[in-house]
Amino acid sequence: MRLLTRALCLCELRRQAASRRLVAGRLSVEPGERCWASIRAAGTRSDHLLSRPCTANRIMRPDDANLAGNVHGGTILKMIEEAGAIISTRHCNSQNGERCVAALARVERTDFLSPMCIGEVAHVSAEITYTSKHSVEVQVNVMSENILTGTKKLTNKATLWYVPLSLKNVDKVLEVPPVVYSRQEQEEEGRKRYEAQKLERMETKWRNGDIVQPVLNPEPNTVSYSQSSLIHLVGPSDCTLHGFVHGGVTMKLMDEVAGIVAARHCKTNIVTASVDAINFHDKIRRGCVITISGRMTFTSNKSMEIEVLVDADPVVDNTEKRYRAASAFFTYVSLNQEGSPLPVPQLVPETEDEKKRFEEGKGRYLQIKAKRQGRAEPQP
Repeated sequence: MRLLTRALCLCELRRQAASRRLVAGRLSVEPGERCWASIRAAGTRSDHLLSRPCTANRIMRPDDANLAGNVHGGTILKMIEEAGAIISTRHCNSQNGERCVAALARVERTDFLSPMCIGEVAHVSAEITYTSKHSVEVQVNVMSENILTGTKKLTNKATLWYVPLSLKNVDKVLEVPPVVYSRQEQEEEGRKRYEAQKLERMETKWRNGDIVQPVLNPEPNTVSYSQSSLIHLVGPSDCTLHGFVHGGVTMKLMDEVAGIVAARHCKTNIVTASVDAINFHDKIRRGCVITISGRMTFTSNKSMEIEVLVDADPVVDNTEKRYRAASAFFTYVSLNQEGSPLPVPQLVPETEDEKKRFEEGKGRYLQIKAKRQGRAEPQP
């Protein structure tokens, strides 16, 4: 009888807590729950779109940690993708018609603004900001909360693009239900972002034909010395209802490989500082063997840029050949035991291709540095 009474009291407390979250306009997920299975958005509207924001909470556990003791960058990327997949899939199925699931096509540049610590609660919030005929733009913010002090801080902001794929035919892209904007400028700005990412995604796909080859007895600080590869067999737990890999799973593996490259190069603790645009060129099906390869492309005084390439090999299907599935650039920094940045050993490019990639990486670094300095300048 006591156990039954205690259980009823517990249920009532949970019901009251859920009611309080609903009054706030959103329904959060209790720490420890899987956000893809538990998010339920309340009937609220965002400021400028007829879409409903999704929020999810999860406490960071020891198995989420990297070698530096903070939350693994790949874990955060995976949470970001899960939130984006939920809200875009929900939106694409908001009207009567053929059922679909949203597949990740691209992740814009995302900066790791502040480290997240084990024991803190991650608050992930996703919102649709633009739709084209066949794609959805989702903005995702990640906040960390110290539940002992109540202190909150922004750790990540990301923009993701999804396309709806039919549940009946994985190769069929469906149309996206339109959204209503409160101001015409918002739609025009969204269209510009859409055209820019579409052009860059196509350009990236065509220039990603090379493969990372191993080199015997490489010299320290060279590209060959730190380059790394990971081979992974895609299983059911990696996949969506369609039977192809979750974008978040791929991003987590990419971050792991990039981290190995960075650690091999500088021999210290490293953390993810930012991720340039991640482009998903093709779907990866269950049963494929994927090879995630990373190589150093550029080093500044205190940062390292690593290119990561994902190739899929449909080993159970003789009619298909190995293909490039995804690509991205990750930026890492080296840290001492106190968590302060350390100087990075300078990369020594040897071949003409390596020298070319180094100059391209330097151009990206200077461009991003100029943007940051421009934002830091006081406005007149």
